Amino acid sequence: MSETEKSPGVNFIRAIINEDLENGKNNGHVVVRFPPEPNGYLHIGHAKSICFNFGLAQDYQGGECYLRFDDTNPLKEDEEYQEAIKRDVHWLGFDWGPRLTHASDYYEIFYQKAELLIEKGLAYVCSLNAEQVRSHRGTLTETGKASPDRNRPMAENLDLFRRMRKGEFPDGTYTLRAKIDMSSGNINLRDPAIYRIRHTSHHRTGDAWCLYPMYDYAHPLNDALEGITHSICTLEFQDHRPLYDWFVDNCEMEHKPQQIEFSRLNVNYTVTSKRKLRTLVEGKHVSDWDDPRMPTVCGLRRRGYTPASLRNFCERIGISKKETIIDYSIVEEEVRNDLNENALRSLVVLDPIKVVLTNYPEGQVEWFEVLNHPQKPELGQRKIPFSREVYIDRDDFLETPTKGFFRLSPGKEVRLRYGFVIKCEEVIKDAQGHVAELRCSYDPDTGHGQNPKDGRKVKGIVHWVDANHCLSAEVRLYDRLFIDPAPGSLDDEQFIAQLNPNSLLVVKDAKIEPALANAAPESHFQFERLGYFCADKEDHSSKNPVFNRTVTLRDTWAKAQDA
Repeated sequence: MSETEKSPGVNFIRAIINEDLENGKNNGHVVVRFPPEPNGYLHIGHAKSICFNFGLAQDYQGGECYLRFDDTNPLKEDEEYQEAIKRDVHWLGFDWGPRLTHASDYYEIFYQKAELLIEKGLAYVCSLNAEQVRSHRGTLTETGKASPDRNRPMAENLDLFRRMRKGEFPDGTYTLRAKIDMSSGNINLRDPAIYRIRHTSHHRTGDAWCLYPMYDYAHPLNDALEGITHSICTLEFQDHRPLYDWFVDNCEMEHKPQQIEFSRLNVNYTVTSKRKLRTLVEGKHVSDWDDPRMPTVCGLRRRGYTPASLRNFCERIGISKKETIIDYSIVEEEVRNDLNENALRSLVVLDPIKVVLTNYPEGQVEWFEVLNHPQKPELGQRKIPFSREVYIDRDDFLETPTKGFFRLSPGKEVRLRYGFVIKCEEVIKDAQGHVAELRCSYDPDTGHGQNPKDGRKVKGIVHWVDANHCLSAEVRLYDRLFIDPAPGSLDDEQFIAQLNPNSLLVVKDAKIEPALANAAPESHFQFERLGYFCADKEDHSSKNPVFNRTVTLRDTWAKAQDA
């Protein structure tokens, strides 16, 4: 990726805008929009568009960005999706102010412009059904075939169209089509539909309409009505641009937006198709749209991604026309960078094994003072309790240590993080032969606290929690949802078969230090040596602590793949 693509100041779209401003085009204004259809939840690809469009409005003096809902299909749209989209945009750090609009705000104008097209002989009512329209359309190598209704008289077209609005005909009886060019090399110009009959209630307009505009018709007129100067969209709409210009010109709109296309965001090991995402939800392969394994904005939020990390990711990958696939590790790297700077540190043991310090006084409790963040004293400090019994992680003990294992084993010493040096003296096993408890001694002459300075040099340092003061918690270890790097290219059956069986592992009885009892939902932590975690947005409470792993401390996936 070139430096120009990385920099938000010099990508090709900003270069076009800068030139327009220098030439006094659009009276020196920059007006853009983010125009989602309220038929699903936003995903990471939408985040790129949100950050870019709202970022343009922020970066240019007097810039404006509309949040506009293209609600032209009542069969698939819902108020739930609309409200979720608004929450996601706000969470990412952007505000549309008074510029919240809907395609349905302009339904009457769209209708009047359609009548204008009929009166100009540029639209006609067609009786072909959907299958017949497809067969008439032709292919990339064969021209289309005209509808038998293409030369229907203007007066008859107008009468039928008005009766369509009144609800005189069942769904599918007629469509209104633009009269353009059935022999065009651009299939989008082969008499596309403008309106279809749908006796369906709309979530905003109720039953006021049974005639709904097509997206490709309403979208460019929306842009024109709202004075959008730069209509920025992804490359799949490039072939639609001549159609959009045709509608704007022939509907005699006062303003004509300039459409500019850029490459959509493609991230490996994930899918961004709304249909595939819906398949995951409806098939119960995930818990819901906000499942932390989902690439939805609400899913990433619940997993513990921060708005800053997603904004930084979108800025880093940049804007270009070149179709590329971004490695998921880059997404993870950005959230690691952000959380490393801002997440509080904490001690947690996922798979506890008890350690009894046989020479430590019974009933005695000490409190070690440590910083919440080693590089940021301004984030305060906390006290960690320490007594005769502690838990360490089972992975930090080997009865028969392998070469290079510097953690605890019989006869060996380690330092407890922020605490004393201990030595394993005895291993207690249960009836099945499993290690149940370790008997250790501690060196009272070693220091404790943030940086113990006692002259003792011990290779191994292990994390721990006090067994008499810790709390139990549920910890959810999330990983990538797919094992195939390109699941979006597979059909429904194949992409489901590529689900990662280890994408979620639940630890029911992890041990956490008492300071975590006061963690608020969505607060972020580095569980030392384990990774970055957040208190679950929905399920976490002080009585029932639940933490989600956001990301590991380093890219363990790449190592696993290499292995």
